Amino acid sequence: PDSLELTLEVQHNGKTIRSYSSKKPAKFSSWTGGPPKPEVLPSKKGFNRFTWDFRKRALPAVDKVFVYGNYAGSRVAPGTYTLKLSLGDASSETSVRVLPNPKVKATNEDYLDQQTVLDQIENSIRSIHTSVNQMRSAKSQLKGYATLLKENKKAEELLTKGEALLQRINTWEENLIQPNQKTFQDVINFNNQLNAEFMNLKNYVDAAEPKVTKGAKERLGDLLGQWKTFEDEKKAIVETEMAAYNLLYKQLELPAIHLKD
Repeated sequence: PDSLELTLEVQHNGKTIRSYSSKKPAKFSSWTGGPPKPEVLPSKKGFNRFTWDFRKRALPAVDKVFVYGNYAGSRVAPGTYTLKLSLGDASSETSVRVLPNPKVKATNEDYLDQQTVLDQIENSIRSIHTSVNQMRSAKSQLKGYATLLKENKKAEELLTKGEALLQRINTWEENLIQPNQKTFQDVINFNNQLNAEFMNLKNYVDAAEPKVTKGAKERLGDLLGQWKTFEDEKKAIVETEMAAYNLLYKQLELPAIHLKD
């Protein structure tokens, strides 16, 4: 029946590295410089043809933020992969072997090294975008409370803390993403931030020639160091200013639901 979801999972070493579904994503939107529309698995009666592009799962986005890069997951290395097709409680598995390009002279160690570097890059991009989305949710809540409580004299200190917290989050966020870029031409006027630098490195390393250069590894080390600094800053924001805001809100015994006069 149409209500059942058909799924295809690509697995490697017991982990799912890519998945497809016969159901269209319920809440998907794209924009210039945003993610591509997810491919939908065909599930019509009879024979269906579908092609895996030998890439891992796509990277998450930050809503309406332009990125001069590619959200597609990196290509997989030569090796054996499991394809699992599932419908309800029924499933079927088969193994496939991805062969190396015969025109490329490379060892298994070269491919393994490339995958290690690409995984570090992609995991960092995921962490950055997930963190920005989390903090944007926090900003939205802070702005909501600022609007609801602006006439409440009892909440003056809370509103002051909220404004300072918003400014600190904005400063943190502006080092990670570039919200002022809306088109490819805007890259000239507004500098790329950390997420785009990781994206650029991913595109460079994700090549048919798997040997990762010394320069690429050094650049990755620099970027990982920068992200660690901002990751620590996020933790500090959450554990200090955000915790202080929540504590004061609780102490003021403000209602969760506010009725307008």
